[in-house]
Amino acid sequence: MDQIPFTVLIPYFGGGGGGRVEPAARLRGRGGNARSLGFVLGLLRRRLLRGSATHPAPGEKLLRQTILGGLFSTLATMSIAQPDPIKIVAAENFYGDVAKQIGGPDVAVTSILNNPDQDPHLFEVSPSVGRDISDARIVIYNGVDYDPWMEKLLRAARSANRKTIVVADLVGKKAGDNPHIWYELATMSALAKALSDTLSIEDPAHRAGYEGRLVRFEESVRPILAKIGELHRRLAGTSVTATEPVFGYVFDALGMQVRNRAFQLAVMNNTEPSASDVAAFESDLKTHQGKLLIYNSQATDPIADRMRKIAKASGVPLVGATETEPAGENYQGWMTSVLDAIDQALPKQQTP
Repeated sequence: MDQIPFTVLIPYFGGGGGGRVEPAARLRGRGGNARSLGFVLGLLRRRLLRGSATHPAPGEKLLRQTILGGLFSTLATMSIAQPDPIKIVAAENFYGDVAKQIGGPDVAVTSILNNPDQDPHLFEVSPSVGRDISDARIVIYNGVDYDPWMEKLLRAARSANRKTIVVADLVGKKAGDNPHIWYELATMSALAKALSDTLSIEDPAHRAGYEGRLVRFEESVRPILAKIGELHRRLAGTSVTATEPVFGYVFDALGMQVRNRAFQLAVMNNTEPSASDVAAFESDLKTHQGKLLIYNSQATDPIADRMRKIAKASGVPLVGATETEPAGENYQGWMTSVLDAIDQALPKQQTP
């Protein structure tokens, strides 16, 4: 049966000749579509079925039956669902995690790099990634040459309605800086604030939710800041080394002295470290000039693997670092486990 528009149904609202007419737009203001439609249905049903108490004019009975039957078809097809959640695409899953924490039930987040067992430097873009970005209203990526493939995708799928958040820009990082900026808590706090502001503009009806979740996020990182302060008091000045600068911002926050920086940059940039840099690294491990070795457990490199073996043979503590948030953890839990690993690898008697 054909659907009956509300313009036809409106004259049947209310009762008798002095019945009150309620336009559809006004009815939708009665605490939600579902409740309003139930209200409309009740009024219409009572009005249309009053034939038992009155004598309808010729043809009116058929009209009533037609309207009543079409009513159910119309109401069944009217949209009573909540608005679709805002689609967010994050290049890396730790940014996607923060987006979920701030957006809550009002966002749908897709994280592209989300496998901690996969080398992010070997990532290849698939057609599904392009489709996700084309559909997104908000896109988040690292910047500072860490994920240049994202910039290419955005240029290929331009949209005036899409908001893009480059996290490096939020904290003033530029090309040549250490790109592992998510290991700095200030970076994630800046992202959380930017997301809350952006979502509040895009979806003002849920502004209170976004702002409330931002407050909870800021509260949740305070224990991590306290842990950093505690470790700084004990570990500041301790010499450490790494195969790549993944933990660079963590070392800075803890006041630790980082050795073999040239070696780390060469490995990160997929170039061969110089012979002198390799020799210096080996010497630091064998003589325990480096009290701790951080290695990238997510990437493989022959020379880095060699340093790891030397450290193990020399009794230097090792801690693995990842460039992707581990499965089943949130950002706060991940950073806490990183600090705990450093704390346990450098017991109190080894501090300078």
